[in-house]
Amino acid sequence: MTTRERPRAPLSKERVLAAAVALADAGGVEALSMRKIAHELGVVPMALYKHVQNKDELLDGMVDAVVGEIDPPGGGTDWKAIVRGRVLSARRVLLRHPWASRVIEERTRARPDPTPAVMTYMDSMIGVFRAGGFSIDLTHHAMHVMGSRLLGFSQELFEDSGPADAPPPPPELAERFPHIAELVMGISHDHGSVVGPGCDDQVEFEFALDLVLDGLDRLRDQAGRVASSSSSRT
Repeated sequence: MTTRERPRAPLSKERVLAAAVALADAGGVEALSMRKIAHELGVVPMALYKHVQNKDELLDGMVDAVVGEIDPPGGGTDWKAIVRGRVLSARRVLLRHPWASRVIEERTRARPDPTPAVMTYMDSMIGVFRAGGFSIDLTHHAMHVMGSRLLGFSQELFEDSGPADAPPPPPELAERFPHIAELVMGISHDHGSVVGPGCDDQVEFEFALDLVLDGLDRLRDQAGRVASSSSSRT
């Protein structure tokens, strides 16, 4: 059997998404179309709709495919090393797919919940902070401070400004994303929190600002001690 006569691999959602991601990498997501994806796969455009119903579902699937490339959490118990490693992995992934960060932001803002892969990733990151000894309140602050840097870029996507005393998440969501469910319920009902029940954007902004300033102050003092030590030895 010649190469031309060999049967094609069966069309699947994974193949459709892989082709779409490759086309977006090459020409940008704006140039993406079902016709171009179909041409890349050697099928008629209508064949794609068995696997993705519309452009929105295609984009959500592409986001999940890209987020799925991020390295899983490293071993060990050092929460800082784990978070740092995953954020740097996310940054590498999004540099490979320069269109993805804007699509993730747009898709997240256009719908109440992120895509399943983004939710899974965020849930695991919350779990890392909790396993590292962070309280729910401090984990909440940490997620805001990190913002979308958890996914390798800087726009704020961690949105949890729902009403105080919100109802518990649906059981299926709580089972699938237990750390997100714990965090949402903790900040909705913890009246002793620094931010109170719910979320206050101004408080979160000032918390992050103070954290940066405190860190710079610590580094300044550290540099001063090093300079003083070097001077005393000369």
